[in-house]
Amino acid sequence: MRPLLISPETAVKLAEALNVPLERLMHMPQHILLQKMMELAKQEQEADKQAPGKSE
Repeated sequence: MRPLLISPETAVKLAEALNVPLERLMHMPQHILLQKMMELAKQEQEADKQAPGKSE
């Protein structure tokens, strides 16, 4: 399995957001990474709904 084709900066941010070691993230199968990113996005949406006063 080849490593993911993402920039180092993106890899570091994803590893921090998903709370996984960088080495594990780089060798994670793409379909699992996409699933985890979707779960993270869903959590962020729910958090935004619970804090309606927050605007950017």
